[in-house]
Amino acid sequence: MDLVGLSLPLLLVFWQWTTTTGAAVTYWTYTGSVGQSKWADYFPDCGGKAQSPVDVATVQTQYDPSLGPLTPLGYSQHGNKPFSLYNNGHTVVVPLPGWMGLGGLPWQFTAVQMHLHWGNGALEAGGSEHTINGQSSAAELHVVHYNSELYPNMSVAMTQQDGLAVLGVLIETGEEANQAFWNILNYLGRIRHAGQSVSIPAFDVQSLLPSDLGRYLRYNGSLTTPPCFQSVLWTLFTETVKISHTQLMKLETVLYASKEDADRVVMQDNYRTPQPLNDRTILSSFPLGEITAIVIGALCGCVGVAVIIRFIVKTIRSSRGRRYSPACLQGPFPSRISSHVQEFITRCSSLPRCLVRWWWVVLLQPLKEEGVDQSTAS
Repeated sequence: MDLVGLSLPLLLVFWQWTTTTGAAVTYWTYTGSVGQSKWADYFPDCGGKAQSPVDVATVQTQYDPSLGPLTPLGYSQHGNKPFSLYNNGHTVVVPLPGWMGLGGLPWQFTAVQMHLHWGNGALEAGGSEHTINGQSSAAELHVVHYNSELYPNMSVAMTQQDGLAVLGVLIETGEEANQAFWNILNYLGRIRHAGQSVSIPAFDVQSLLPSDLGRYLRYNGSLTTPPCFQSVLWTLFTETVKISHTQLMKLETVLYASKEDADRVVMQDNYRTPQPLNDRTILSSFPLGEITAIVIGALCGCVGVAVIIRFIVKTIRSSRGRRYSPACLQGPFPSRISSHVQEFITRCSSLPRCLVRWWWVVLLQPLKEEGVDQSTAS
């Protein structure tokens, strides 16, 4: 890779670290006096209407059949030269060689770098930037690309509306270690402090991604760190990848956001909270929202029917304690209830098995206990 190609990732790292207003240099952090709640005061784009990350409400996503599988280009062809691993004071960054890119998008995009976001190890704390239905993951991997078909370099592309494309990978924890992530995590101890870098063996970048690259969410957003330029076409994969608890702990405890000669500040909670979606639409490459809406609608319908039937059962039961003729409990009325219940179950039998189990507990069991079935009515 030539000198220009090498300088692009470092330029992005430097831009994320500082911004210049007159003669003053403004540093930013995730908390404190220059934390994310104050970013918009120093970086106007951070207060824009198309910011990232966002929370994805799956029921509100819109299926777009034109969204096909993405094609990583050269991700597995890492070459013979080593990669670099860099602590920029906010995260750990791996600059990527210029021959790596991304296909399946409207333009040709060239890879620039990848980095991670994580939490602090607390059980209830998050770590990912994007959330799904309000639920966060343990960490998140971002792979950054710039539009090399329209723009000459990263510094120009990042300021343009169609300049960047970022892959988002949600990371969960499991029992087994993810061997691919050791290519990064094994070397964190050598870049503990901000500003430190180390050469590491090149590795297969695609091994960090989910196996299913055809199921994802797509929306227009921004960089999740200052200067927060609204220039990113986001692709968030719905399939998560897993790392072990030990690997996550290493990520959360080894690095410092401070320089070597300064007071140590552990690098934790380096994620931005979800931003308002405003009038944006999140597209899905598969019919996620429609399926969710159908299931939820069916469940709500079942709840409504359950309430009505239980009310009828309760009414019949209470009538037994009154001094009416026994004939009021005889005749076709209970039979009609029973037949309607059977018809209801028949119509809904195509829904998931878990709902059928729920119908038994909520509907049929109370009916049998109350004696409102064919045997009681006869």
